[in-house]
Amino acid sequence: MGKIEQLIQQYCPEGVEYFSLKELGCLYSGLSGKSKEDFTNGNAKYISYVNIYNNPSLKTDIEDRVKISEGEKQNIIQYGDLLFTGSSETPDECGMCSVLTQHTDEKLYLNSFCFGYRFFSLSDKSPSFMKHLFRSIGIRKKICKTANGVTRYNISKKEFVNIEIPLPPLPVQQEIAKILDTFSELQAKLQTELQTELQARQQQYQYYRDKLFSFEGRDDVEWKKLGDVCEIGTGSHNTQDGLTEGLYSFYTRGSEVLYLNDYDYDE
Repeated sequence: MGKIEQLIQQYCPEGVEYFSLKELGCLYSGLSGKSKEDFTNGNAKYISYVNIYNNPSLKTDIEDRVKISEGEKQNIIQYGDLLFTGSSETPDECGMCSVLTQHTDEKLYLNSFCFGYRFFSLSDKSPSFMKHLFRSIGIRKKICKTANGVTRYNISKKEFVNIEIPLPPLPVQQEIAKILDTFSELQAKLQTELQTELQARQQQYQYYRDKLFSFEGRDDVEWKKLGDVCEIGTGSHNTQDGLTEGLYSFYTRGSEVLYLNDYDYDE
């Protein structure tokens, strides 16, 4: 029996309980009353749509700034808050979640195109567990079902708060988060190593390509103009009549390969 199974047997032998989001916390909105000029030379950090979309664990080392006046009332992100993208062009990309998993003394504000969710209490909840849970396929399917629209889809807050999530005891949450964090770190390490290897191979290819095609100064190599060794022409202008059972392949503007009965080009 694995450690997680042992913890489940110890802390919740009857199974993991499910709770609706409205039972566990409440929603809050992003920045309000801001103009385009407020995002130029700002004095406070704000969390962008892209930051939330790309990072299960919120990235706080950022340069995104917004102007906040003294005494201005805006929602401030707290440790453990869940942040969601509010809309997208497809329902499958709506409601992507990022979690503030680290304590910070900086005031962080939320983009107006996103919304936040705050648990009533974090005493029995692991933010690191939540960042994995809300990116899991099961919860993502539930979130996507709350998106409504035609050309632009928006999360229905009324439906969103009725989503039910599993809430195992804290020790189980922490063990699950520990395992998944280990996999994430390994994946990031492998991606870095593969990128470094790929870059090295690209540089190696370019070096040998340029060296092998460097014929300047050699007496045993003959240079000729393209016009002396081949015929140069444009693409066919009358392709439709030759498409059926054609003999010669040609490429369209897309990726499809069609066939012509004969070449037809302008000199």
